[in-house]
Amino acid sequence: MTGTDVRKETEDSGPGGYAAARLRLLTEETRSGPPRRTALAELTDDWLAGLFTAAAGSATGVSLVAVGGYGRGELSPRSDLDLVLLHDGSDAGAVAALADRLWYPVWDLGLALDHSVRTPAEAHKTAGEDLKVHLGLLDARHLAGDASLTAGLRATALADWRNKAPQRLPELQELCAERAARQGELRYLLEPDLKEARGGLRDATALRAVAASWLADAPREGLADARRRLLDVRDALHLATGRATDRLALQEQDQVAAGLGLLDADTLLRQVYEAARVIAYASDVTWREVGRVLRSRAVRPRLRKLARERGDFLRRAVAGDGKPVTERSPLAEGVVEQDGEVVLARAARPERDPVLPLRAAAAAAQAGLPLSLHAVRRMAATAGPLATPWPAEAREQLVTLLGSGRPTVEVWEALEAEGLISRLLPDWERVRCRPQRNAVHIWTVDRHLIETAVRASELTRRVSRPDLLLVAALLHDIGKGWPGDHSVAGEIIARDVAARIGFDRPDAAVLSLLVRHHLLLIETATRRDLDDPATVRSVAETVGTQSTLELLHALTEADALATGPAAWSAWRGSLVADLVRRVSAVLAGAAPDEPEPAAPTAEQERLAIEAFRTGGPVLALRPQTEPVAAEEPSGDPEPLGVELLIAVPDQPAVLPAVAGVLAVHRLTVRTAELRALPLPDDVDGDGSVLLLNWRVAAEYGSLPQATRLRADLVRALDGSLDISGRLAERDAAYPRRRGWLAPPPRVTVAPAASRHATVIEVRAQDAPGLLHRIGMALEKAGVRVRSMHVSTLGSNAVDAFYVTTGAGAPLPGPDAASLAGVLEETLRG
Repeated sequence: MTGTDVRKETEDSGPGGYAAARLRLLTEETRSGPPRRTALAELTDDWLAGLFTAAAGSATGVSLVAVGGYGRGELSPRSDLDLVLLHDGSDAGAVAALADRLWYPVWDLGLALDHSVRTPAEAHKTAGEDLKVHLGLLDARHLAGDASLTAGLRATALADWRNKAPQRLPELQELCAERAARQGELRYLLEPDLKEARGGLRDATALRAVAASWLADAPREGLADARRRLLDVRDALHLATGRATDRLALQEQDQVAAGLGLLDADTLLRQVYEAARVIAYASDVTWREVGRVLRSRAVRPRLRKLARERGDFLRRAVAGDGKPVTERSPLAEGVVEQDGEVVLARAARPERDPVLPLRAAAAAAQAGLPLSLHAVRRMAATAGPLATPWPAEAREQLVTLLGSGRPTVEVWEALEAEGLISRLLPDWERVRCRPQRNAVHIWTVDRHLIETAVRASELTRRVSRPDLLLVAALLHDIGKGWPGDHSVAGEIIARDVAARIGFDRPDAAVLSLLVRHHLLLIETATRRDLDDPATVRSVAETVGTQSTLELLHALTEADALATGPAAWSAWRGSLVADLVRRVSAVLAGAAPDEPEPAAPTAEQERLAIEAFRTGGPVLALRPQTEPVAAEEPSGDPEPLGVELLIAVPDQPAVLPAVAGVLAVHRLTVRTAELRALPLPDDVDGDGSVLLLNWRVAAEYGSLPQATRLRADLVRALDGSLDISGRLAERDAAYPRRRGWLAPPPRVTVAPAASRHATVIEVRAQDAPGLLHRIGMALEKAGVRVRSMHVSTLGSNAVDAFYVTTGAGAPLPGPDAASLAGVLEETLRG
């Protein structure tokens, strides 16, 4: 039966005909989705128009208007009919009688009805007082009667909406936020409300309202399809339950999936989550744009007034179109902040810089700023693929992104919305939007992995390899996209991913072990007898080393905290800590001594002799490289930064001087070693030379010339260069942004780590001048740095300093503890 046939039957048979035609339409297997919703709306339009004509006759000054979802023509099987009987106020009694003849047939059929009777003035007044009423009128659609009344109502509602957008849109945003807090995130709920939860149909309608204001518009790619998918699911839910419900309860999911021709309930939920993710991301971008436009409008009149009062100087602060010129502050190579967002620098070339997406994402997360939609789309469209294995910078930027705490979530979602995550990590596709049918879990698999990385970022001070902890957090449940034991599947995937992103074989082995056994500690601590030596020995044999044990301990806690409130407690934490303490004792054995330094190379010896003879610093800059993948046609090595070799006659304050000069020149220290080098036997004279072998990279821009570095180093050593003052001036000129709050620094004394020195371990957030501050604190404490080993892993600095007294002996226990406390307090300040 065609739509025309259905309408004909409705006209001939009255309400009974409408009911029969409606039932036939809803049970047709050949028609579903948008065509069925449109046909149902048209069928209902014709029936109501017939009722109106029969009741009103040739009356004028009255019309029947569909609003809200019915106004948009989105009638699901059990949808309410949202109707307004609009009249000019000339005959209130006749209008009331007409309303009765319209509403009662609807109620008699058991249809839900949301109705009102108003004059245009009353509708205008009510809309001004009630935001929800105003939103409904934006979709007003004429059904019957005086079309001019409907047209006037619609025109007035739209004009008011646009005129009052600066007041109404913040009110709408607050309404959306309150609803999200009350209903939760649609894309993570096992029993989601398709309409009210964040990312649901209400938010899709709010985006339409923002677009109608002409103030901002939502990203349109995929938005219509996402909305259609949620409407299709709601249709199937209404048919399966026979009720007007929007909550997709567990017991109905299999039937709804079958009604939509889907494989199972998990496939259904995954499609719902995908749609919700698109709508939620579009909402984030749109509300951010609304805020930017409203701020710009608020600032513009003040700038114009100042320009009139102060003349040309301030006129140059306003662009030719009257818009304020926004400041662009550099964040990283090719990445700047503009107007509260992270955008690409004008000189950025994503097509030539495959690391740029990760660099931009890491910079945004560290600064606590969103990535602009335009920047993400440009990188997605033009950035080339990364080499396999990844270059070192790409791996470091990924670790920095993962270690940035809560801001990581928003930045990750921006990359994922444009397909960049699946391009970087193809295995991610299997866990994306995958539901977890476990009451303990509050997130989908993909969000749980990101939440685990967020939690792990708070624990990086507890481990010597924060990079391995953060990547293990990202990958620990990656096997849930495959059949069988997810830990076994994940072990294989983690090893492959680790090799792809550039970890060496020992690190890849640690990562795969962490993924394979990420449940070992919690399951053993809560299910086994810890007083049985065999239990502890078994865990020790599986873990193998102290460093792996500390990583597994931190991963266990991060995983549990990211699962949900029921997965972690003080009691569970104490059981795991007790197990870790027992396993650590088994693994302890003889503590390793400080490794013997490697013999100096010929170049290092040459620099040391020259420094001794000239009495000043000597340095050399040499690019470091690593080979590219075999399939790369160019075969050219990839630059990793620059190796900086410095030889200085042994003297006080060398470490803070060198570190300070590098900070002044905006050079990031990736790794650093310092050691005293005895002079060769054939060199006349006594004493030693300090040899510094560091790897550095420019924060952005190009590297300074070696002659400039040496000149500043000479001045720093003789005290004529005020490094602390220079760094303070720069910090004042570029105040630190309010991004993610990093965990506090942690300074400890490594027990029995060396027979010849006291080992001070520092774990802190990497920042310009950090090594200079540490060096100054050690110098002020009067200790001598015998050697040091510094590494920067993502945004984490993990440093070990071998210090002695002036006489060259290890520090007494109380002095070592006091030094660690002072140094930690200094870094906190």
